[in-house]
Order: sequence, then structure tokens, then C-alpha cells
Amino acid sequence: MIRFEESLRQSAERDPERVALVCRGERTSYAELAGEVERCAAQLVAEAGFARGERCVLFLENRLETAVGLFGTLRAGGVFSVINPTTKADKLAYILNNCEASVLVTQASLLAVARAALAEAPGVRRLIVVDAESAADAIGWTAFMAGQAPLLAAAPRGIDIDLAMLVYTSGSTGRPKGVMMTHRNVLFAATSVSSYLQMRGEDVVLSVLPLSFDYGLYQLLMCVLRGATLVLEKSFAFPQKILPMLASEGVTGFPLVPTMAALIVQLRNFDPAWAAGVRFVTNTAAALPPAHIARLQSLFGQARLYSMYGQTESKRCTWLPPEQLARRPDSVGIAIPGTEVWVADDEGRAVGANVVGELVVRGGHVMLGYWRDAEATDRALRPGRYPGERVLHTGDLFRMDEEGYCYFVGRKDDILKSRGEKVSPKEIENVLYAMEGVREAAVVGIPDELLGHALKAILVPAEGVQLEAREVIAHCQGRLEDFMVPRLIEFRASLPKTATGKIRRAGLQAEAEGRGSADEEA
Repeated sequence: MIRFEESLRQSAERDPERVALVCRGERTSYAELAGEVERCAAQLVAEAGFARGERCVLFLENRLETAVGLFGTLRAGGVFSVINPTTKADKLAYILNNCEASVLVTQASLLAVARAALAEAPGVRRLIVVDAESAADAIGWTAFMAGQAPLLAAAPRGIDIDLAMLVYTSGSTGRPKGVMMTHRNVLFAATSVSSYLQMRGEDVVLSVLPLSFDYGLYQLLMCVLRGATLVLEKSFAFPQKILPMLASEGVTGFPLVPTMAALIVQLRNFDPAWAAGVRFVTNTAAALPPAHIARLQSLFGQARLYSMYGQTESKRCTWLPPEQLARRPDSVGIAIPGTEVWVADDEGRAVGANVVGELVVRGGHVMLGYWRDAEATDRALRPGRYPGERVLHTGDLFRMDEEGYCYFVGRKDDILKSRGEKVSPKEIENVLYAMEGVREAAVVGIPDELLGHALKAILVPAEGVQLEAREVIAHCQGRLEDFMVPRLIEFRASLPKTATGKIRRAGLQAEAEGRGSADEEA
């Protein structure tokens, strides 16, 4: 097994002139990307005193420097974490302190947030800004990369069981948890997923998904592993700009989430020429409605459509072979190659066909654990079938049919999935309670075909206070990532509570899903 950054070197040696990345109109070959990564790694060590195992946080949008920074961090022997660019200062500060970051890389448009976070994170030694000149507390990327540090020795700075990345995901406590993935985890997951997608060096993948989202991050990692080209765009906000690129860039792979699919199937002027060369289309985050599946199959007539299910803690869990779509459109499929999944009862024992239980995952893609959170790790990783091993208990309820195909039923805990991201109701509630005039707050998820869950805040105003929905949304927009801002606001005179005075969030969630009354015991 190799460390993952070695896959970049191998792809560069195999086909140095092939385009590795197309971003913001700039085309970067594998030889150029590998060279930039080597310079970045050398400068991290020389200029930032970066030691093996240290953490570098990349607070950036989708751009070339994000790719260079994460591979440069790995090459320097470190651990990277890509953070959503809509993250606010208090949460960024928490992450910087939690992972004990040494270096923060950001961009000019995010510099104010970064500086506010750094004021509360004194352990960060170096701030690097990728698109600005050096400032009193920062060094510009151009100056940083222009340093005269000698390149590192050819041998990797570590081994494959070293930590490679931390992916921060929402936790039930309201604080994000750092999912620890080793080089071996990353290589296993990228190899397994790219194998059933039948990816090859000639592929061109168009991704509008943020690199802070593991589905988006793995588009880069899998392309580098296979020596393919990634066309990296900032977002899908303007489909009429993005979709023609399918043809102009010769795209063969197109990863989607349901909200993107909904926009595509509603277009009246979709040009069949755009999709003519696309070989595979993938979807995760939530199941696609059958009508959208049929329309996508019509629009992308030459492509295989893959429905998948995954968790940050294991990247991908299941995939549905495209030939099964017509027969099982609501299934998320079977275990990805080289892994096992089963449905278990509360004691971890496998249950029979079509019995609802918790999905359990076994394989080389299962995380090492949560960073500095042994209690949460022990809840998620439990003894497996063989002495000494631990398997992932996903917290998701599933059933499995007689042929081994899996069907998502719901969540066991309070965590919601919205727009493909894990969302902690408690984290949003903490922000709502900080708003003047809010006495009680609860956040629930309304089932939504496209979003998975549409977030709804149920509020009890303080006596004599008149709150407006738009004021609540604006308050949240100023303090939460975009995907965590509630879309729906409801005001009530009171919220249902237990005998001990706790808000019945589970009952409110059941009510939101049409499963009963919030006042029932839950």
C-alpha cells in the first residue's frame, strides 16, 4: 500500500502532459500539478516549520490552490482538512483549536472570517492567503510558493496507516466531529468506488460539488488515482453556464446531488449534444425520485446512472448497479467492492430479510475514529465478527431484501441529512437561542424528495415579543453555513415537553414526518 500522494506522482510519471485540473479557465497538467505540490510541501516544512503529522486547514473555495494545498500537506507528511467557505468565524475557530492546526490557508474574500477565527486560535503559526499580497499577519501564496527551500527527499514522509485527512461533520452534541481517515482508508475508498464506475485515465469529470464535501473531495482524489481530468467549478448556481461544458470539455463523468438533478430535468432547452459523451452519472445524498431517474436516463442516453449511499465515516457504503434501476428504483444497492454491509438489531446481530435495523459497515474504508472523541468513536465503532476488529454502526435504519439489496428507512439519532450534508439540530438551536426574543427552539426535518430534509425551525417567542420569519432566517444566515439555515419558520405558544421539562424533539420530528403527535411519549 502507498501513501495517497504517491498516486499523484505515479499519474504524473505515467502521462505528464495530460490535463489534471481545469479550474477558472486555467488548465494544469499532471506534471505541473505534481511540481506545484512538491514546492508547496517544501515551503510548508521550511517556511511554516511543518512537522510530520501536523494539521493544515484549507478554508477555500474550489480552486487550484485547494488541490495543491491538500496534496502538498500530504507530501509534507501532514493531515489536511478542507472547510466549507460559508463557515462562520466561531465554528472555524472551534475546528482550528480542535484539530490543533498549525497552518491555515484561505483567500482574500474569506480573510475577515479567518482573522476573526485566528484571534481565538492562538496555536495556528502561519496564515497563507492564496490571492492577496502578504500582510502583517499573513503571507501571500505567490510569495510563499516562491521560497527557496530545497525540495523534500523523494521518499514519502510517513507510511500508509498515517492519518491523511480530517473531515468535519455535524455531531449530536452540536459541535462538529473530525472524522479521521488514513492514507489506507482514502486509497481503499477511492479504488473501490472508481472501480465500479469503471473510471480510466481518459475520463473527464465535471464537478460543481465543494471540496469540503467528501463527495466533491473524492472526485479530485479518484481522478488523480486514475490519472483522469477534473473540471472543477465553484457551484451549480448557473446551470446554463455549466451544462454546455459537458460538451466543450469532453466530459465523461458527471456527479450529481438531487437538487442539481431537479434543475436539469426541468430545463426546457437542454441540448442533447451536451450529454452525448457522458459515460456515467452518479447521485448520492438522497434517493432520486423515479420520475427524475427516468428523465435523466432520457437526457443522458449513453450514460450509466449510479444511485449510491454513503457516510463521511466510510465515504461510500453501497451502490446500485445501473441495470437494477428499473427493478429497484428506491434501493441504494449493495456493498461497494471489497466491503460488507448488513442490517443489525440493537445487539449488533444480523436480522432477517426486510426487517428494519441499523446498517453496519465492514471494510478498509471505515474511519479510524473521531478526532479526540473516544466516547463518540466507541459508539460508532464496535466489535465486529472477528477478535480485534471494529465495524461501523452507521446510525441509519435500513432493511435488506432477500437478494441483499439495501433500502434506507431513516435515522436512529437526531442528525438530519439536508443537501447531502449532516446537520445537527442542536447546533442550529444554539444559534436560535442566541437571538433576542427566542424563548424556546426546536429544529426538525421535513421529508423532501430533493433535499432529503428541508430544515424547519419551531420557535416560541418570549412574552410580548413579535418575531418575523425573515428576521430569524437573516440571523441564521449570519451565523451558520448555507446548508444549515432553516428554510421554514413556525411560531408556537409552547413546545411539548417531557415530565422532566425537556423538549420532545423526537416527537416533533415524528410529527414533521406524519408519524404521530409531538405530545405523544417519544
